[in-house]
Amino acid sequence: MKSKNQYELSLMRKSGDILSKVLKLALESIKIGATGIEVDGIATEEIYKLGGDLSYKTVPGYKFATCITVNDEVVHGIPTSRKFENGNLVSIDLAVMYKGWHTDAAWSILIGKDTEKEKFLKVGQEALWDGIAQATPGNRVGDISNAIQTKVEGVGYQVVRSLVGHGVGRSLHEEPEIPGFGQKNTGMILTTGMSLAIEIIYAKGSSDVILDKDGWTFKTADGSWGGLFEMTVIVDKKPEVLTCPQCFA
Repeated sequence: MKSKNQYELSLMRKSGDILSKVLKLALESIKIGATGIEVDGIATEEIYKLGGDLSYKTVPGYKFATCITVNDEVVHGIPTSRKFENGNLVSIDLAVMYKGWHTDAAWSILIGKDTEKEKFLKVGQEALWDGIAQATPGNRVGDISNAIQTKVEGVGYQVVRSLVGHGVGRSLHEEPEIPGFGQKNTGMILTTGMSLAIEIIYAKGSSDVILDKDGWTFKTADGSWGGLFEMTVIVDKKPEVLTCPQCFA
């Protein structure tokens, strides 16, 4: 992966700004009785309103602005007409394109109150920030991966090993792959200006996942909870998060 120049990064910052506003709005719309289709419609309308475009339309066969997963679903969930219920763990994965430049982010929330589920989500958030902190020049991809794995597996949850983070920029998915597990000081060396989508993809139980009959949604093989957190980050001495975590934390 080549580092982006300042003009390219400025376009990615604008893309990230749009994404942040849309994701905040989408998360606020996730409540009891709402549906994934409704949330996706809100996100789609707001992306266009703010001057962005749908990154996921670059994925062959996919027709939505978002991926929405619930409970034991992990990633790539198709928005449906199923109504959200109290106690649901809901994740929304959103990507925005602005003048050909992509940003990618995801966040998981709980509808209602549940101490164990709240702990599960808190660990995922902490793992995300631990991974982002390693996105500095001279570090390697494995330093990000190891930080994520240490946090998630240190409390007994499991990183989903068949799904990974990635570079992002001119394309939605670029090199390098960024697993949520690995050894320090291994993998590609990071340089200033690289743009990465750092993802925490994890489960309460087994790390194994299965593909649902819809052909898109990955679910935990054992039916345990799935969680997803993701930010687009620019590698720098202080990593720059483009997708505005304070907007929807």
